[in-house]
Amino acid sequence: MALALGVAFAPNGGSVADAIFTALTMGFLAAIAWMLYLLSRRNQLTLATLSEARRGILYGALGMIALLVAGTGKLFSTGGGTLVWILLLGASIAAIWRIWIEANTY
Repeated sequence: MALALGVAFAPNGGSVADAIFTALTMGFLAAIAWMLYLLSRRNQLTLATLSEARRGILYGALGMIALLVAGTGKLFSTGGGTLVWILLLGASIAAIWRIWIEANTY
């Protein structure tokens, strides 16, 4: 409610709202990066025992997700881009899931 009042009545309220939204987005992305760091530290042995090809696929899929997050605005501007974004995200998640299941299966 305070943000809405600030945007409506304060001079340059839209710029302040954009700055707040950008700060929230950066905090969210930093939290994701911290979670991935902790996850990699806790599963260091599992990651070390993956073959080079599987580790490459895993890191490639994580990199693809990072690129998808960075390019969301551009890809969502068209219908085809949205479809490509969804397909690439699904493929990345499927690759991560499959490698994780294979690494933890005895």
